[in-house]
Amino acid sequence: MTLFIKSECIDVKDGICTTSCPVDCIYEGERMFYIHPTECIECGMCESICPVDAIRYADEATPDNADFVRINADVFRDDRGEIVEPGGWFKGMEPVKDDPVVSGWPDQTPDPQET
Repeated sequence: MTLFIKSECIDVKDGICTTSCPVDCIYEGERMFYIHPTECIECGMCESICPVDAIRYADEATPDNADFVRINADVFRDDRGEIVEPGGWFKGMEPVKDDPVVSGWPDQTPDPQET
């Protein structure tokens, strides 16, 4: 069961998860990171290191975050609805276009005075 990134990542984009992924299947989007559903080998390294607890296995999705299983897959679909496999993320790569749900999500930028 693949992993997915939940709404807790929106506007945080810490990125430490990308350093632990052995297959580079975590891609940076405009407002959050996304896990590619077919490139992921389900090792769980990213889940264990995420500082905002935003990563789960798809079979652990709850009703309030189940849409993010679909969102993580849909950002990798082409115009025909087929999954595109870019072959691995690297720093400096053009960000993945956010899903409309993520684009419209209320701002969650952390307050620097609270850190």
